Amino acid sequence: MKNILKLLILVVLLPVAACDDLLEPAIENNRGLEAMYEEPSYAQGILANAYILLPYSGTPNSDLATDDAVSNDNSNSYLAMATGSWTSETNPVSQWQGRRNAIQYINLFLENVDQVVWSKDEVISSMYNDKLKGEAYGLRAIQLYYLLLAHGGWTSGGELLGVPNLTASENTSSDFNVPRNTFQECIDQIMSDADEAIDLLPLDFGDISSSEIPAKYVSLGVTNSSDYNRVFGNLMRGRLTGRIVEAVRAQAALLAASPAYSAGTTVSWEDAANYAATVLDRIGGVSGLAANGNTWYVNTSEIASLAAGANPAEIIWRSDVSQSNTLEADNFPPSQYGDGRVNPTQNLVDAFPMLNGYPIDDANSGYDENNPYANRDPRLSDYIVVNGSTQGPNSDVITTGTYGTNNDAINRESGYSTRTGYYLRKLLRYDCNPNPNYDTQQKHYTARIRYTEIFLNYAEAANEAWGPTGNGGHTYSAYDVIKAIRERAGIGTANNDAYLESVKGDKEQMRELIRNERRLELCFENKRFWDLRRWKVSLGDLNETAAGVQIDQTNGTLSYTPVNVELRTYKDYMYYGPIPYGEVQKWSNLQQNAGW
Repeated sequence: MKNILKLLILVVLLPVAACDDLLEPAIENNRGLEAMYEEPSYAQGILANAYILLPYSGTPNSDLATDDAVSNDNSNSYLAMATGSWTSETNPVSQWQGRRNAIQYINLFLENVDQVVWSKDEVISSMYNDKLKGEAYGLRAIQLYYLLLAHGGWTSGGELLGVPNLTASENTSSDFNVPRNTFQECIDQIMSDADEAIDLLPLDFGDISSSEIPAKYVSLGVTNSSDYNRVFGNLMRGRLTGRIVEAVRAQAALLAASPAYSAGTTVSWEDAANYAATVLDRIGGVSGLAANGNTWYVNTSEIASLAAGANPAEIIWRSDVSQSNTLEADNFPPSQYGDGRVNPTQNLVDAFPMLNGYPIDDANSGYDENNPYANRDPRLSDYIVVNGSTQGPNSDVITTGTYGTNNDAINRESGYSTRTGYYLRKLLRYDCNPNPNYDTQQKHYTARIRYTEIFLNYAEAANEAWGPTGNGGHTYSAYDVIKAIRERAGIGTANNDAYLESVKGDKEQMRELIRNERRLELCFENKRFWDLRRWKVSLGDLNETAAGVQIDQTNGTLSYTPVNVELRTYKDYMYYGPIPYGEVQKWSNLQQNAGW
């Protein structure tokens, strides 16, 4: 990926923002596309724009519009969306422009790639052509998947539509007034592009010996590993691979099989489980679950030792490592020189079970409402700063109760204090210090796709397809996956996870447990907003009020009072995002989703 970034410094060919420039280079950029044929760096620059436009975010954005978190920033667009301002004109989760821009670059590249002279050596040129073409197909699958996630939906006529499926570049003579393809047609395109990418790309980039050269290239005359490694070796790590595309395919299949979409697609839960299993079988199934994968963001020695493009055991794809303390400055409590922006809710805190594995509302849990953070799932303290805890091992105690003496306390007028009684810990490094006198920064990366997500994809789909303990011919079941994830978290280890054992014979109960585990493991990673919608939860659940806790102290005794913090005002059509208002106004053939 560093190679891509270096390339982009040299080659920024087609501006992203201006539609005219996207279709045809502006006058001052007076080199035509044909120039790419003899200049590989020019050609790669076009494809590199699709990497620049990848949709992944390393900050909790859409989580702020769910029951998991609120923001203390009154101008936050996700706060506005969740409280009644989500429209087809004002849509902070829109993917329309960015994804379509990326697809335009990809289509331009695919239409010209076969004419590029990647190397004067024809065999090496052929390998470069395969690699880059494979990346392009895989990137198009990603971009289309995110378009479906944000804009696929049912029309007022009862048809499940996706987006216009553009597989050819547009120019000034193109017909832009095209209808949306069906959701199924878009899923078919994703699967087709994924298959093309998987066929052309190696499973992973990395240096190999001469005896490991794929037969395809041996037949072309490649006998020297240095020639192969020049194209597919370590220097290419960080770019799209076959393994990553397999994971994207599993994500798309899960979306299509989900309740919100299944009536309009042919993708089954069994299909979704099998696609996820393809990814998981490569690491040995549940035995490959990374022991420290649930704290990937703060595994400091692991992060420090990451070689360029290499991945920890938990990560399928990640961004480059960067040195910063921006997340910490945004989200540490005020006493730690942060703005405290993301405030986890009481709703999320209550979703963490007890150490014995039972939900807190179960009679067997041992939950004490007067000591609510005792004997809880260790992930609670990994992910959330609660009253009386610290941001890090060397920081001061954070007091969020009303008796606090600084702006860490709930609802202080500073504008930086918590609204819920909680601060964020997940994604943050405790060894950063935003204090301007020190400004200590540390290494971070965005986990684009984690193995834990694919494990949870499999568990969800396998439970629906074969029940909690069925495996469809694989060596592990939904039950096996959830047991491994909970064991890794350290819950239920003293009683053989009696709660899990009590629900493993019931698909509905297991479904709720799987969804809750997904909520906990993937919190603050921009998953829940979309999960709630693809599950088609009840409107009441979609509008569950974001809650917090007021902690008072009287004569040294703490009392905990639940408080409502922020109402959610989603309408019954808001399971599916809108097509942008301006696009529907411009193009008569572009149907809007129902309700918008």
